[in-house]
Amino acid sequence: MLRRGPMLLLALMVLLAVSASAQTKGEPSEVRPVDGAGIFRNNCAACHGLDGRGSGPASKALKRTVPDLTVLSRRNGGNFPAIHVHNIIMFGADDLVPAHGSKDMPIWGPIFHEIDFDRDLGNVRVENIAKYLESIQRK
Repeated sequence: MLRRGPMLLLALMVLLAVSASAQTKGEPSEVRPVDGAGIFRNNCAACHGLDGRGSGPASKALKRTVPDLTVLSRRNGGNFPAIHVHNIIMFGADDLVPAHGSKDMPIWGPIFHEIDFDRDLGNVRVENIAKYLESIQRK
C-alpha cells in the first residue's frame, strides 16, 4: 500500500498524532480534544488535510488517493451519510467486519475510547467528528 521511503514518514506522523492524544500516567494531557475540529486537526489532517479535501502532508506517501471528506453529502444524493461515517471511524468499514489485510486508514474508534484515564469519551469524540465533517460539506 505504501512506498517504502514515505512509509516511515507516514508511520511517524500517525504515531505522533496518536501519541499526542494517547493516555498518560498521572495528570491528563491538555492535548485531548473532544470538539470535532480539534479531533480532526489532531488525528485526521495529516492525511485528509486541514480543509478535509485529501491533501494532507502524509497523503503523498499513500498509494491510494485520500478521500475528499467535503463532498460526502454530494456523493450521497445531498444527504450526509452519518451512519457510514460512524462505521468508518469506529470499525474501518461499513460491513462491520473488516477485511483481512492492512487498512488504509487507522481505525480510530478503539483509540478514541482509550485516550482518557478517568472516563470514556470515545462515543462523544466519534459523534463530534461526524458533526464536524457534516459541517464542512461543500454544496
